Amino acid sequence: MEQILILRIYKTIVGIAGILGNGLVCVVICKVSAMQTRTNAFIFHQAVVDFLGSTLILLQSEVPLPDPLPDSLLGFFICTMWSSNYMLFLLFTISTFNLLSLTMERYFAIVHQSKYHAAFATRPWLKVGLIFAGCWLLGIAIKTYTALIFEFPGGRCVVRDIPSSHVIGILTAILQYLVPALVMLFAYIRISVELKRRAARLGSLSVAANSAPSRLNGCVACQSASGMTGSLLQARHNIFKTLLIVFITFMVCWTPNQFMFLMFNVGWLVIHDKWYYLLSVAMVATNCCVNPVIYAFQYRQFRNALRDMFGIGRRNPDSSHAMSLRSQTTDVQS
Repeated sequence: MEQILILRIYKTIVGIAGILGNGLVCVVICKVSAMQTRTNAFIFHQAVVDFLGSTLILLQSEVPLPDPLPDSLLGFFICTMWSSNYMLFLLFTISTFNLLSLTMERYFAIVHQSKYHAAFATRPWLKVGLIFAGCWLLGIAIKTYTALIFEFPGGRCVVRDIPSSHVIGILTAILQYLVPALVMLFAYIRISVELKRRAARLGSLSVAANSAPSRLNGCVACQSASGMTGSLLQARHNIFKTLLIVFITFMVCWTPNQFMFLMFNVGWLVIHDKWYYLLSVAMVATNCCVNPVIYAFQYRQFRNALRDMFGIGRRNPDSSHAMSLRSQTTDVQS
């Protein structure tokens, strides 16, 4: 149980909001067939992992632990898996790698279309499943260190003295935060450049089509193709903006904690049980519950699917047209 009252209240709110929000995302994607695309499969996996993380946050905040811990297998489990925050940060790390995978899926779909189509030409859902499994295996491999540094001699949960532990800690921070953040930043910059380039080219084609009135039939065909391309481009731009906000939120929530963790491992900061470190952990926990809010306000396809599921209003015509293009292309639009 969280001992600091204000953090306990905050983490309880975050846990409940994350459970409800991510649960809703999972239900919408499962219930609405138009949401069952490759991109949304990554969003579904993200919601599942964040749902589990939110559940752990709530349990850690509200469930009291025996004091002292029983000198048994249960006490060893509580020490190495629960008190060490291994399970919680394992889910946080898996969520990070899934966000990285989602970003790279959009990167190849938009920037390197031929490679994207070739990669998913056969058994696409099996390959998506393998990517999800890779996220879990990477998370387990990186966070195993967190469990190993705790030991349980004589019923006491203490930190083990491991040679080169600071080096391992620095490497952990680099692998679970710095590398994914830099790769995602590069991907979003390249996606932004590519979308702007295609928008400019589409604008040029529209001007050319409208400036040739003597070729009426040709212009109608050009305008029709231009309209379909424009709808797809608009849909891609919408999911790009949504994921960019998700990425910025990830950076805001994770940076303080990982900076402190890095400073601790180089010997410049003591973080054990300090209020500012506990606050940084709460900020990382917040990342589990904010994504559904971002989808609700920013992701047009999700809003339309939510309205459809509850029978509220009509879909946005532009978004409906964009979703209909899914049957005409192997690229996943959102």
